[in-house]
Amino acid sequence: MTAARTPAPEPPPEPLGLRERKKLRTRIAIRDATYGLIREQGYEATTVEQIAAAADVSPSTVFRYFPTKEDIVLADEADECRVTLERELRARPADEPVVESLRHVLRGAARRGSAADAEAFRLRTALVVEVPAVRSRMFESLSATGRALCRVLAERTGRDAGALEVRVFSAALIGALTETAAYWAERGHEDDLGELVDRALDTLTAGFRN
Repeated sequence: MTAARTPAPEPPPEPLGLRERKKLRTRIAIRDATYGLIREQGYEATTVEQIAAAADVSPSTVFRYFPTKEDIVLADEADECRVTLERELRARPADEPVVESLRHVLRGAARRGSAADAEAFRLRTALVVEVPAVRSRMFESLSATGRALCRVLAERTGRDAGALEVRVFSAALIGALTETAAYWAERGHEDDLGELVDRALDTLTAGFRN
């Protein structure tokens, strides 16, 4: 079994053009309007028509950017997490144990998520616990994250991405992180999320013992 070499740093992203900046502003406006309405009146009471009015766009524009209301809550977050996970795992030292690389990357993700927009981050995790439609959509999006994780683990360990061990560990890790987020939300977001991630990884790698 061979370890992958540490890849060269990626070049900085190209600055967004005017069209892309406008599209990004529209996405952010729709997301912000959705969060505001959900905080005020709850998820079920919030309609796409209300979101469109609050974001000053048409309902068809909302659907052009987000196929469902659940996607407004989750889509960008899921995509960003998947891309960040792949990039940061590949940037870790090639000879570092995989579990320690995961620990470093996941703790960093938990720290950034809590700090960047703590209120929105907590709202998303609460909605996953409380709203079946949001939870179902999240599980659908996690399949892409699982495939990305398999790719990186295969590179790091010299295994095939379709190997049973790689797939089982990836699925178990995603399940562990999902339950960690649910546990955090159910307890009112009072625990330190990074410490919960540590506990989840310890349980996953050491096993459940009496």
